[in-house]
Amino acid sequence: MYRPVATAATTRGGVPTDGGDSVVGLDQVPRWSDAEVRTYDNDDPSFGNSYFHDPLTSGAESSSNGTVSRFPVDHEINSKIYLWRGNPWNLEVDAVVNSTNENMDEAHSSPGLHAAAGPVLAEECATLGGCRTGMAKVTNAYDLPARKVIHTVGPKYAVKYHTAAENALSHCYRSCLELLIENGLQSIAVGCIYTEAKNYPREPAAHVAIRTVRRFLEKQKDKIKAVVFCTTTSSDTEIYKRLLPLYFPRDKHEDEVASLKLPADVGDENGETIIDERKIRIKPLPNVKQTIPKPSQEPVDLPNSSYLDSYLDPAFMSLIKDPDQRRKEQWEKTAKAQDGWNCAKMLGFGDLGTPPLTAAEEYSLHSRYLAKANSINLSEIAEMKIVYRGGVDSEGRPVMVVVGAHFLLRCLDLERFMLYIVKEFEPLIQKPYSIVYFHSAASLQMQPDLGFIRRLQQILGRKHQRNLHAIYVLHPTFGLKAAIFALQLFVDPVVWKKVVYVDRLLQLFRYVPREQLTIPDFVFQHDLEVNGGKGLIVDPRTKYVYQRP
Repeated sequence: MYRPVATAATTRGGVPTDGGDSVVGLDQVPRWSDAEVRTYDNDDPSFGNSYFHDPLTSGAESSSNGTVSRFPVDHEINSKIYLWRGNPWNLEVDAVVNSTNENMDEAHSSPGLHAAAGPVLAEECATLGGCRTGMAKVTNAYDLPARKVIHTVGPKYAVKYHTAAENALSHCYRSCLELLIENGLQSIAVGCIYTEAKNYPREPAAHVAIRTVRRFLEKQKDKIKAVVFCTTTSSDTEIYKRLLPLYFPRDKHEDEVASLKLPADVGDENGETIIDERKIRIKPLPNVKQTIPKPSQEPVDLPNSSYLDSYLDPAFMSLIKDPDQRRKEQWEKTAKAQDGWNCAKMLGFGDLGTPPLTAAEEYSLHSRYLAKANSINLSEIAEMKIVYRGGVDSEGRPVMVVVGAHFLLRCLDLERFMLYIVKEFEPLIQKPYSIVYFHSAASLQMQPDLGFIRRLQQILGRKHQRNLHAIYVLHPTFGLKAAIFALQLFVDPVVWKKVVYVDRLLQLFRYVPREQLTIPDFVFQHDLEVNGGKGLIVDPRTKYVYQRP
C-alpha cells in the first residue's frame, strides 16, 4: 500500500492547494528502487514490510536455461520510477498528464484537473485546435504545483482492433515523454490514460503503459529524472504493484521470475505491439534454378519478423541496406557537404553544409515542427509583427507580409521564430500565394544568414517552393540584392528567382492593392525620403505622403 500524505504535513514547495491538500514533493513519493531497503514497523497495520510487497511468488521456478532477459535489471532506470496512490494534481513535478478527448474540453478531462488548475486552463486548451488520438499537446499548469500540463487522447477499445488500440495507447505515453524532453522538463506524473468510457481493460492497458515507459527510459534515461505512475483506485494500485516487477525488476531473482510471467508479446523496441499479419514471409520462387549454394533451412529470427521458411536470396538481401550503414553514409555525406561550403561560412553566409533532404525527410521534418508549433504558445513572436497575414494580391492569391525592420535578431529566439513561421505559413502554402517583404530601414538591423534561410526552406518543404508565386521586395538595397543573388546560387534557384524588386510603394500597389495591405507608418516615411518630394499625394488612410507615379 501507499502511505498517504496528511494534509497538515509540511511539504516541500508548499502551500496547501485550494482543495485543502498540501503540495507533495517527489521526496514524499515512494520510489520503486527503495522497495527492498525501506521498511515500516510491524505494528503499523496500514503497511506491510516494505513499500511494495513482492508480487512474484517465492516458489516460482527460476529461469536457468540461459534465456536472455527482455527487461534486465537496471538500477539507474529503477531509481527514476515512482508509485503514487492519490491525486496527481497535488504533485510538485515538472509536468502532469491529462487524459482527455479530441476536443480537449473540460467535461472529458481527467477528474479534478480543471478545478485544481483554474478556468484559464480551459481557455488555453480551446486555442489549440484539439488533439488527435495517440498524440499529445502541452499547456501551462496555472494553479497547479506542476509547471506544465501535457494533454493526450487515449484510444477507444474494441476486441476486433486490439492491436491498433494497444499501439495508439503506447503512442500516448511516448508522445507525453517526448514532449517532456522537448520542453526541457525532467519529471512527469502519469495517471491511467485509459478511461471507462472508452472500454479499455485495465490490466492490458497497464502492461502497455509500463513497458512503453521502460523502453523509452532505456533510450532517454539521461534526460528524465522521474516518472510517477499515479493511481486513484485500489484496483489500479494492485495491478501496478503486480506488474511493475515484470518490467522494472530490482534484482536477479525478480528478473528470473519475470521472464516466466511476462506476456509472450512485449512489443518492439518502443513497446508497440508487433502485428503478425504484417510480417514478411518470403519463399524461393518455384521452378527457378538455384545458381547460389542453398543455405541451411533452419528458421532465422529477423528483427520485427517471424520465422522465415527459408533464407532470403543473398542477391535480394544485398539490396537492403543496414540502418546503421545508411546513417553512416548520411553522416559522411553531411561531412563532405560541410567541407565543400566552408567558403560560404567564411563569407558570412552561415552553415550551408547540410545535404539536401528527400521528399519524405522534408515531410517528416515539417510535420514535427508543425506539431510542436501547435502545442506551444508563440504569442510573443506574433506581437513582434515580423510576419503577418495580408489580404490578397491583384489575382486573388493570399499574401503574407514580412517586415524586415522588425526582425530584431538580438531579441529573437530563432528556433521559436521558425516554429511560428511554420504555423503561420501552413494554411497558405497549400495553394498559390505571394509574399510582400518591406526592406524599408531594415539595413539598420542584423538579418539572418543564408544558413537560417536554407533551414527554414527545408522545414517548409516542397509545397512552399511549388506554390509560391512571387516575393515582392520593397525598397531593396545593394546588399540585399547581393544576398538574394547568393540565395539563388547556394540555396534555391527556383524560389529566389521569383523575387520582384519594387522601388516605390505605388509600384507595389500594381501587384497588391493598397487596401489589401497593413503597412507600418515608417514604410511610408521611408518611401518619401528615398524617392524625393516631387509630385506628392496624401494617403487618405494614414495621412502620410508618397510620390506620384
